[in-house]
Amino acid sequence: MLVELRSRAQLTIPNEIVKEIGAAEGDKFDIFTKDGGIFLCPVVVYPKEKIAKIAKILKGADKKRSNGTLLKEYNDVEAMFADMGIKID
Repeated sequence: MLVELRSRAQLTIPNEIVKEIGAAEGDKFDIFTKDGGIFLCPVVVYPKEKIAKIAKILKGADKKRSNGTLLKEYNDVEAMFADMGIKID
């Protein structure tokens, strides 16, 4: 697919690609270059207090491992976040 660089260094992502990756207006992307190419990766941004809560849980998990107790396992990130009280829209 061919796109054109516009004024102010803007590109339009073709609608079929937007639909394919499930992106919507306001979504955030990490952009980087590698081997002469430009890559976009969709990202989710969480408030610092949510990240701090995740870090605390992970640190606690490391302590539990050293004690030999069982850790709760998750099949997906959404279930883990739900247990932490983080709602994913």
